[in-house]
Amino acid sequence: MDAATILFIGLGLAMDCLSVSITSGLAMKNPRITNALKIGASFGFFQAFMPTIGWLGGISMTGLISGIDHWIAFGLLCLIGARMIFEAFREKHGGENADPVSGHVLMTLSVATSIDALAVGVSLAFLETPIAGPVVVIGTVTFLISFLGVYVGSKFGRFLGNKAEAFGGLILIGIGVRILLEDLL
Repeated sequence: MDAATILFIGLGLAMDCLSVSITSGLAMKNPRITNALKIGASFGFFQAFMPTIGWLGGISMTGLISGIDHWIAFGLLCLIGARMIFEAFREKHGGENADPVSGHVLMTLSVATSIDALAVGVSLAFLETPIAGPVVVIGTVTFLISFLGVYVGSKFGRFLGNKAEAFGGLILIGIGVRILLEDLL
């Protein structure tokens, strides 16, 4: 898998973190750099950790499904992308008053936004892509985007809303289509 594709996967996965960090920035009256660092580090860590777990699980199954691995990668990426688009436009209730940097809230947000990365890790295993490079890129991109998202949220969050998450979903669907076409053509 080429570097540009890995970067786009990282960007696509980071969009739901961007959406949550923008919302976190909205929730904070005056976000501090330490808050933005906590959010970025937590999101970045989990976005890097979960694909590793998915990859380890997927690599043990690659021999069983090597003939249809491209279809599975396509399906997983399209499902993840579609879910992100659906979630972007679904009305969300509750949690508006929760402190986004408190331990349990930050952990819950970090895990919730990284479930997609777990499935991407499985896809990378099926494509026999070494995991180290993608994990570093995904974690770094997510950290930077989440860190900046806190500040964007405090300034412009009401304008951007969930558009970033929907855009990330479209990126993942596009990568899934590309993987399928490359293998079929």
